[in-house]
Amino acid sequence: MLGGISIWQLLIVLGIIILIFGTKKLRNVGSDLGGAVKGFKKAMHEEEKGEEKDDTQTQARVDHKEETNTYDVQAERKPEEQEERK
Repeated sequence: MLGGISIWQLLIVLGIIILIFGTKKLRNVGSDLGGAVKGFKKAMHEEEKGEEKDDTQTQARVDHKEETNTYDVQAERKPEEQEERK
């Protein structure tokens, strides 16, 4: 028994639902529900991959920023100023 509901009561309710909605509509609802669950699982899996990718990209950006902190003063001067300094 399922908490006071017998199998016969469940079959009667299922029969009434089939009579009201029809098997084709119930099949469509079932496939739509299955597709929604599959899409949700796929999105969750992609989100986990995205978080791992974001962590890697963030680390790469930090490493890149550390490398670009040097400043070449001579490269910023005009060619005339560089000749005067020589």
